[in-house]
Amino acid sequence: MSDDFRNARPHGLPPADPVRPAGDVPRAGAFKVVTSLTNPTIKEIRALQLRKHRQETGLFLGEGAKLAADALEAGWPVRTLVLAHDAIAQPFVARTAATARARGALVIEANNAVMVKISRRDNPQTVVGVFEQHIGGLEAIAAAGPGIWIALEAVRDPGNLGTIIRTADALGAKGVLLVGETTDPFGLEAVRATMGSFFHVKLARASLAAFLEWRKGYRGQLVGTHLAGAVDIRTVSWHTPAMLVMGNEQAGLSPEMAAACDALVKIPMSGAADSLNLAISTGIALFEMRRGALTL
Repeated sequence: MSDDFRNARPHGLPPADPVRPAGDVPRAGAFKVVTSLTNPTIKEIRALQLRKHRQETGLFLGEGAKLAADALEAGWPVRTLVLAHDAIAQPFVARTAATARARGALVIEANNAVMVKISRRDNPQTVVGVFEQHIGGLEAIAAAGPGIWIALEAVRDPGNLGTIIRTADALGAKGVLLVGETTDPFGLEAVRATMGSFFHVKLARASLAAFLEWRKGYRGQLVGTHLAGAVDIRTVSWHTPAMLVMGNEQAGLSPEMAAACDALVKIPMSGAADSLNLAISTGIALFEMRRGALTL
């Protein structure tokens, strides 16, 4: 069966958003039905599973109708939405697809075999999106205004990174700074672990050398967690701007990063475990920093 491009309103999708004056919104995107695994567009989308291709194109994949809706709500550029055939009749999915199409995205209706190939899951999500990457440098910290940032040095696990981004969103951190060689924040597993928070938390990256040079002019509080920390995290007097510095899952903070901190703190533990998972410890530390600002 050949693939079918259609510019008319597809069955099951409500009309696109009302068109505003020229220049306000992009030209409405197309609609395409795809059933072939060898379709060139699908092959390009599948290639985004590879970090090299994500770096070359500046695009990445995200799964789920809620994640796509979160991206659109945040004004994040959406290039393509792939919808499972049986999901188009769902009102929430249809509204999300119509909004994306009105903003210029290509909307694809695909069968289950195509959805499985794209997501590499036997039970794929009903929506997979292709989004533009956005990540800043150290200048993004000042641009975001006073607040708390999380700096992650050489984080390796994408699940940890995604969970930390979600935690930063939940507890009101300004953003997450990736220092040194880290896992790709735009990888599918990392994005999946954010549960949609990816589009609400600013991301930045820097080499360790660039960070240490930038730190000389940073007037905020720089606090790192460390097994050799001499300060109980519960006793610290927090103020903003501030940066919580967390180290690699296995090695912790490098000596250079530890030396750059104003204080090294430790999370007290009473069990037999000698350490905590990176995402868990980041959540505990960030909660302590934000405790006074959080309300029910």
